[in-house]
Amino acid sequence: MFNKNLKIVIAALIIAYAVYQFIEGNIGNGISLILLSSIFIFLYFRNEIILLAFLRMRKQDLEGTKKWLDKIKNPDAALTQKQNGYYNYLNGIIFSQTNLTQAEKYFKKALKFGLNMDYDVAMAKLSLAGIAMQKRRKREATMLLNEAKKLDKQNMLAEQIKMMQQQMKKI
Repeated sequence: MFNKNLKIVIAALIIAYAVYQFIEGNIGNGISLILLSSIFIFLYFRNEIILLAFLRMRKQDLEGTKKWLDKIKNPDAALTQKQNGYYNYLNGIIFSQTNLTQAEKYFKKALKFGLNMDYDVAMAKLSLAGIAMQKRRKREATMLLNEAKKLDKQNMLAEQIKMMQQQMKKI
């Protein structure tokens, strides 16, 4: 895994060499070098380790996801702000199975860094509401549930939200 700044430097050097190839008349080499640099530019915006961790998460392999996330030694230096948000989001999902306090910390960090999709923000807030409910913080859980409900535009989480509201009445 390359540092995020190193990826941009490598892409810039490849593009510079591609321009040189165009000037020399080697159009095919220049085009292939531009395509090669686009890989590094893509990986700047979409971290390869996070993508592999999401693939493991899709298969519901939490141990494999954790193994991929552990390969990122210094997330602040290696990841952009949104990638850091998803790094913490994935860690929050993993720790929600075992350690709620740790999961709460990761979900709050993920929301602080930001997530791209409203569904992911709604899911993080729904998970935080569940943790708050477990810790008997009804007001905070209610507020987070309402925010998650507003963000869930496709009603993908509607069933879970209704179930949590039913459980909230018992507290």
